[in-house]
Amino acid sequence: MSGKYFLDTNIFVYSFDHSARKKAASARELIREAVGSQKGVTSYQVAEEFFNVALKRFTRPMKPHEAEQYLVTVFRPLIAVHSSIALYGEALRLHGQSGLSWFDSLIVSAALQAGCDILYTEDLQHGQRFGNLRVMNPFL
Repeated sequence: MSGKYFLDTNIFVYSFDHSARKKAASARELIREAVGSQKGVTSYQVAEEFFNVALKRFTRPMKPHEAEQYLVTVFRPLIAVHSSIALYGEALRLHGQSGLSWFDSLIVSAALQAGCDILYTEDLQHGQRFGNLRVMNPFL
């Protein structure tokens, strides 16, 4: 067990959700621990999805300079998985075997590629396993 864990997009989005205070606090703590411990990881896909929401759909959308600061302080230390043919190939195999959506297959494949033990997400079944990777919903 590596002790590493993967943070999905919803963790980052909830950290800014003022209407769900408990989820926001849990998400912010997970992110803080991920950056501080250097055990948390994520992928370029997560950053892309987050900024798509943050720049357009937040109640008060992020301004470009705020997004750039978040990129440098939060995502730069966490992004460990880049898009690659190997990642896409694994995601395609996983999609075919498990019936996960394409984007969920990419997330699970990225977490596996990074050698994570836990995938924190609200989008998959809590407790579900993919090899040594266990899905955990931090908001339960």
